Amino acid sequence: MAARSFRGACVLARWWSPQALPSCSAPSSGSHTDAGLPQTTIESSLGIDNPANQPSASGNVPTTDYDLAVTASWDADLFGRLRSGALAARADAEAQAAALDGIKVAVVADTVLAYVDLCGATRSLAVAQEQVALQDRALTITRSQRAAGEVSPLEVSQAANLVAATKSTIAPLEAAQANARYRLATLAGRPASEARTNPVVCAAPPKLRTAAPVGDGTALLLRRPDIREAERRLAAATARIGVARADLYPRINLGGALGLLSGGLVATRSPLVSWAFPNQAPARARIEQAEATERAALAGWDVTVLRALRDVETALAAYDGELRRNRALAEARDEGRLYARRAEARVRLGDAAPLLRIDADRTLAQAALSLAQSELAVAQAQVALFRALGGGWRSGGDPLE
Repeated sequence: MAARSFRGACVLARWWSPQALPSCSAPSSGSHTDAGLPQTTIESSLGIDNPANQPSASGNVPTTDYDLAVTASWDADLFGRLRSGALAARADAEAQAAALDGIKVAVVADTVLAYVDLCGATRSLAVAQEQVALQDRALTITRSQRAAGEVSPLEVSQAANLVAATKSTIAPLEAAQANARYRLATLAGRPASEARTNPVVCAAPPKLRTAAPVGDGTALLLRRPDIREAERRLAAATARIGVARADLYPRINLGGALGLLSGGLVATRSPLVSWAFPNQAPARARIEQAEATERAALAGWDVTVLRALRDVETALAAYDGELRRNRALAEARDEGRLYARRAEARVRLGDAAPLLRIDADRTLAQAALSLAQSELAVAQAQVALFRALGGGWRSGGDPLE
């Protein structure tokens, strides 16, 4: 019975004086709830006393002991400590959600960039191989003309030099193609070796179906996860000032307990008031610490916003500049084709030296490769803009095709 009474007293005493019985065990049941609601705990125990310890008249009859107790307590949040703590916790959770969004945006951007690099390398490789095939035919013709005595060895050497120079661009493009496939495999969570057995195929960099948002970049910044994360961390720091300030005032806790000890009903109730007064120096120090944390969070938010503005303006400027360069290179490629056809016609008619055709072929090859690389740079600038704006944009459909 002494053990039974101790267990019941432990259950009942846990609410009003936890320090009185340090050997009491933690509550056996209960769940985390809103701090503004009453906190309840239900505990029970069951024991059978050893018949050998009973008097002889009841030596063959075991005795059953049971305890059941319910405790409840409620903090009167008169000065906003619990409300501020809940706001801070909610802001922390939203900051973590924003950080998760940032990781998602980064993974998507890296995956799309790897695919774009693969497409660009494939496109440039195809252009280089096409130019090599054309220049090989021109070299064969030049060698035939040299055998017939129509041209000198100088023209043959120049044609051969052009073919070798164009072929030298193929190996780096093949390496870039393989590297992009390895990156794609890694981002997909697969071994890089699978890129060789099951390669991703792409012919040309993807293009936007809709116009990019080159207007008010500042308004689009609100979707950036890092800005939302910094803002939520600032909100959490501000809320914690309220938590620290509430420590200057008394805490009031109302509660009670009801227990059943082997048929005996025991009840207790007691308000609890705690107040660190007049020594409030620790509380004021915590307030100053919380305010300093808020100022640091505000500075971090300012830095994040300024960096985001710089990223967006830089991405927009790079994208606009590459678009204009791409249009100029497309025009140069078209003029290079026309130049090559006219030069070939004049050389075939004997109206110009064969060197003119070689020079025209070199000009066309350079223009075609520059245009292919510019198309890759445009797609890369679109990915950079996607990352700077904190995600994609939609205007009647998917942004890429």
